[in-house]
Amino acid sequence: MSELTDLHCLRIIETLHGSEDSLDAQEKALVTQVCRLVEGEGWFGSERDMIVVSFMRFMRNLAVCEEMVEATWCRKSTLVVIAAFMSIFTGCGLNFAFGVYQELYESMSQLPTRTPFTGVSPAKIDLIGTLAVSMMSLGAPFASGWCKSYSPRRITLAGTMIFAIANVLASFSQHLWQFVLTQGVLLGCGTCLTYITAVTVAPGWFTTHRGLAIGIISSGTGVGGVAWAPALRALNAQIGFRNTLRLTGGLSTVLLGGASLVLDWDPRTKRQIEAERATSSASRLRVTLVDWRVARTRKFIAQCLSAGLQGAAYYAPVYFMSTYARTLGYSAATGAMFISISNASSAVGKVVIGHVADRVGRINVFLFTTLMSAIATLGLWLPSTVLGGKALFVAFAMFYGVFAGAYVSLFPATLVELFGVEHFASVNGFLYMVRGFAALVGTPVAGALIRSGGSHGGQEAMSKLFFNTSILVGVLLVGATVGVVWVRIEAAVSMMDRQAGFNGRRKWRI
Repeated sequence: MSELTDLHCLRIIETLHGSEDSLDAQEKALVTQVCRLVEGEGWFGSERDMIVVSFMRFMRNLAVCEEMVEATWCRKSTLVVIAAFMSIFTGCGLNFAFGVYQELYESMSQLPTRTPFTGVSPAKIDLIGTLAVSMMSLGAPFASGWCKSYSPRRITLAGTMIFAIANVLASFSQHLWQFVLTQGVLLGCGTCLTYITAVTVAPGWFTTHRGLAIGIISSGTGVGGVAWAPALRALNAQIGFRNTLRLTGGLSTVLLGGASLVLDWDPRTKRQIEAERATSSASRLRVTLVDWRVARTRKFIAQCLSAGLQGAAYYAPVYFMSTYARTLGYSAATGAMFISISNASSAVGKVVIGHVADRVGRINVFLFTTLMSAIATLGLWLPSTVLGGKALFVAFAMFYGVFAGAYVSLFPATLVELFGVEHFASVNGFLYMVRGFAALVGTPVAGALIRSGGSHGGQEAMSKLFFNTSILVGVLLVGATVGVVWVRIEAAVSMMDRQAGFNGRRKWRI
């Protein structure tokens, strides 16, 4: 380049930034390169300077716009994480704190005075909580489909109203069947609309840190379990369970309603959904089924298998943890504390393991957590039922909370990895429904195995009542691990088929 061109480049730099020192080396190189290109096209003098200055100003404005878009995206995605966390903290946290009410209702069934639960067996009281937890997943295809037909905000708001109404109606219930319908079915439906919306919308906002984000969101269940259980127990003692239910209904309206104002699809998914709406004449209430091309793949079948088996096993240890602790000689208050320990471990595990999953592969960690859940059950809980070991049980409560909870948080993230964002909503809804059906079968069967052993004998005999249940849960989790191994193999094969010159290191980091 001539000295004249160098002089012009310096003049352009001064026009743009005031002095040459204000540019970094990359910008100076870009100005010089653009000058050469413009001269190569036959533009010289003031015309050349004007073209180069205009181009550089355009690039500078484009960089500013990119920074603004990135900042807006970061702010919005952070708000989505907070809103989704609050939704799960409130809905799932209160749902999983049903053990407080179960303990209260069982004590009411033994009172000499007439109560709504007089003469009601523990198995029938179990039905309230089991239905609430199951409905939370059984309605997943409807919740995820309606999010696309209407909007995440509207569906979350609808779930908020149902959740609040369920609590208030339960506070006026006088018979078991009324509690089953309100605190069981209706509360589960409200939780479903808020929970499934949160875990369906959030993954689209993240790519690199998807595992960490979903881990933070899912930790709302554990944090909620730690926070709500003692709060509900204290409120029941102070103002009575009916007023506690009413207070819960009002508080949940505020928390879930606030979350509904923020939850929305990421821009790319939103454009895709709007395009589908424009070309579709189907009813908005219609639930979108899983694409047949996806449903017939081996990885979808494998994921169905693992989701069903893990769902059948997942709730039983947490659900009966307090009861089992009492068979080891712990007080009712200490037994409830183990649920808090498990929930706290779950909350920490979801965040930490989610972060690790982003680095070493989400499906890899998904497999590891499933395997560790099975090992914790068969290696800690099962021996504890035989030996009556308190230390084994404490270790189990912590390890199961960490690894079984992490499975739940990684579940949506792995679905995006396996089936893509475009199929995520329909696949996520269907597989959560599979988990709901499995929980509806697995948890009552686990309870029946406990009660089938009778209720007489010493402390050691009482702890052995859980022997069969621990075997059932362990076997189901081993089966779920086999299913995830199959998923992992299919994911590697699928990725090899899609990518030419497939990197062997990348193959194992999925």
